[in-house]
Amino acid sequence: MKLLPLWIALQFLSSLPVRLPGMPKPDELGRSLLFYPLVGGLFGLLLLGLNTLLANAPSLLHAALLLTVWVLLSGGLHLDGLADSADAWLGGFGDRERTLSIMKDPRSGPIAVVTLVLVLLLKFCAVLALIESHHTIGLLLAPVIGRSAMLGLFLSTPYVRAGGLGQALADHVPRTAGKQVLVVSAMGCLLVAGVGGLVVLVTAVVGFYGLRGLMIRRLGGSTGDTAGAMLELLEMGVLVVLAICRN
Repeated sequence: MKLLPLWIALQFLSSLPVRLPGMPKPDELGRSLLFYPLVGGLFGLLLLGLNTLLANAPSLLHAALLLTVWVLLSGGLHLDGLADSADAWLGGFGDRERTLSIMKDPRSGPIAVVTLVLVLLLKFCAVLALIESHHTIGLLLAPVIGRSAMLGLFLSTPYVRAGGLGQALADHVPRTAGKQVLVVSAMGCLLVAGVGGLVVLVTAVVGFYGLRGLMIRRLGGSTGDTAGAMLELLEMGVLVVLAICRN
């Protein structure tokens, strides 16, 4: 089934009703990473469509509904990774093993809650600003860039938890094809957004290497939680930069 890696990516990254015919093979899991930017593009198109339908809604409600659907589309998966990473980074006190242990704890501490509130607040305010400035292309750019960053992270960074889904992704991602997908994704951002696309790409690259550096120094690599945290923070960064540049 040639499209199986796409269905794997959709099932893992979204709450859409996608059902796989069976347990994927490790190489199929690895190839699914190539479709992460495409899933981001699908999210963006759905958000742009909803944005059009809500054109006559009050701006605050408009932004709140867009953000709610955005979170629901991913099932809150990456927000969970952000919360776990925030707790672990503070509670780990710079120790690798303690940090990894806290990430596995399903409970959320105060720092996780504060981080989630701040990130969602910034996203909401940025989406509102983009709606009011009629520059909602960020609803497409942010999901694509966030999920492209996940592909880039698995291509460039060791995965530090042995076994499991993340290890299969890291071990079996097609590296040459992965780099080509990243180039195509970047070119697509430039084509649809012009100078704005260039600005957010620079923002994303700086953010990517900054966050990757933190992971390397603390953990020696990445985990599924830190990948989700990176996605959420880069989406927020893209939206905030676009909102500032347009106001």
